[in-house]
Amino acid sequence: MGKGNKSEEGSNEQNPGGIIILGVYIHCKGCAETVRDSLIGFYGVEGIEIDESNHRATVKGKNADPIMVTERLRKKTEKYVELIFPIPKPKKEPKKEPKKEEPKVIEVILKIYMHCEACAKEVKHCIHKLPGVQTVDSDMESNTVRVKGNMSPESLVEFISQRAGRHAQVLKVNKVVSQKKDNKDHGETPPDSNKKGGAAAAVYKGYTHELLHAPQLFSDENPNACSIV
Repeated sequence: MGKGNKSEEGSNEQNPGGIIILGVYIHCKGCAETVRDSLIGFYGVEGIEIDESNHRATVKGKNADPIMVTERLRKKTEKYVELIFPIPKPKKEPKKEPKKEEPKVIEVILKIYMHCEACAKEVKHCIHKLPGVQTVDSDMESNTVRVKGNMSPESLVEFISQRAGRHAQVLKVNKVVSQKKDNKDHGETPPDSNKKGGAAAAVYKGYTHELLHAPQLFSDENPNACSIV
């Protein structure tokens, strides 16, 4: 009983008046009979009236689903069928969440006075606590600190002032290339035979081998050259 009630409630929402009006081309009595035979006995259909002059078919039935009846008639007759009444409610499309852009990684060079190694360690330890910071490199001799991450220079200066009680000045801000591009740049490079001096350098897994041309193997400058007596 529970399932039957649910189906009736659902059909009433789609077809509250129990009447479905379809637009379909009907040029003769044979077409009208085809339309009638296609829908007779279909779920929820209780009666069918054909209007040949206006090319319409009226389907009666409180439990008939307008969309299913329309698709049924299209499939059986292979004709274009228009659902005239009731007009189906447009489906609500789920809201698309905007794509979150990845924060840009930058390198900020700061001027911070550090008079000893303890000061440098304290500054580095403090900056690492700021969210978004990736690396911190300090140079005590030049009193500069390089900070790489996706934080803003303003928030970095303010954080150092509040947490470490030190005055920081932004000297330069550099954009950092993405890691994918860095990997391509640091990949293996093929030998280049067009370099000056006629020698080609081949780099494999971090090792550089100098390739010498055949005439150089037997030159006087080569201590390992063979000598012919």
